[in-house]
Amino acid sequence: MTQQTPGQGFNGLGIAPEFLKILEQNNFTVPTPIQYQAIKPAMEGKDVVGIAQTGTGKTLAFGLPLLQRLRGSKGIGLIVLPTRELAIQAEEMLQKIGRPLGLVTAVLIGGEGMGRQMSALRRRPNIIIATPGRLLDHIENGNLKLDTVQMIVLDEADRMLDIGFAPQIKKILSFVPTKRQTMLFSATMPAEIVQIAAKYMAAPVRVEVAPAGTVIELVDQEIFLVKKEMKFKLLGELLNECKGTVLIFSRTKHGARKICSAIRDMGHRVAEIHSNRSLIQRKESLTGFKTGKYRVLVATDIAARGIDVQGIELVINYDLPDNTQDYVHRIGRTGRAGVVGRAVSFAMPDQQRDVRDIERLIRKQIPVTPHGEAMFLPDARSVRTFGRSQYMRRAPRKWRRL
Repeated sequence: MTQQTPGQGFNGLGIAPEFLKILEQNNFTVPTPIQYQAIKPAMEGKDVVGIAQTGTGKTLAFGLPLLQRLRGSKGIGLIVLPTRELAIQAEEMLQKIGRPLGLVTAVLIGGEGMGRQMSALRRRPNIIIATPGRLLDHIENGNLKLDTVQMIVLDEADRMLDIGFAPQIKKILSFVPTKRQTMLFSATMPAEIVQIAAKYMAAPVRVEVAPAGTVIELVDQEIFLVKKEMKFKLLGELLNECKGTVLIFSRTKHGARKICSAIRDMGHRVAEIHSNRSLIQRKESLTGFKTGKYRVLVATDIAARGIDVQGIELVINYDLPDNTQDYVHRIGRTGRAGVVGRAVSFAMPDQQRDVRDIERLIRKQIPVTPHGEAMFLPDARSVRTFGRSQYMRRAPRKWRRL
């Protein structure tokens, strides 16, 4: 594992002068830790396993080596990601750097016509960015062969495994040449990732900039204990209190629709993003949130990783996530670029174990606040779980003798 820290910019990482110039033009002057540690071995052609939480600049960490090493080559690069949004975002970043030098990209994602993507493939792209299902659709339809892939990147690998893409990933890896460079980036390092690295990678260099479960230091976290029927009331109070942009996470797409409708009725500018929305609708929602058209975005966990939206003031976990790891990725959407953010989670009486699991993961106790008189009275188990001092910290005076 390498243990380096960024020096004076991107110099000394093996980046060609023309790429350095483009980086400077795009105001990329100081590499993030994952970029500083991963770019040099990747430029040298080594396999790389990168462990870093979301929002740390992983796209440039693998994108620069891809663009530079494939320039002028007859081979292609392949980037596989779990969601459409991540694929679109990755292409936007690669286009910033590669377009001035004539490098061509193609995006293969669901929710978009196959014909348009076939046209993109006919332009002989240097790099293909794809989600697993749509990539295999093109391969099985005879639109694409992977026999010229020289470099492959598996980004957000743990997320791809979480949502059941392991069979597709193994199938894709069987189609690419055994003589290739492989880079794998992940926020966590579960056993399945270790197995993939051992089977499909050659003596990979491991770089890690944050241990699993590390949360953004500049995020103030709080849990509200609230009954289900009081959630909308508490949500309205928080939205009126916060004047900046707000990202709200729902566990289900049906829940996201209901939350979005309720917020709209409250008079706030709001959009939603989940798998029931078309690609065009999802693009419009995300773009509108970035540009200020919408102050509030309601999302399922499809937006928890890698969505680069700056300046989010508040993240609300309306529902706690099914996967504890997703808590870290959700709250990582705020508290960025040196600005303090806030993350609030709603927990119901039967979710005490979920709260404990989150606190174990992040190795930190989160302040707990009962929500008003509508809150349930604490039983002995609740006090043991959340801690008597936390539970009573802002409880009504009549509870404190319990």
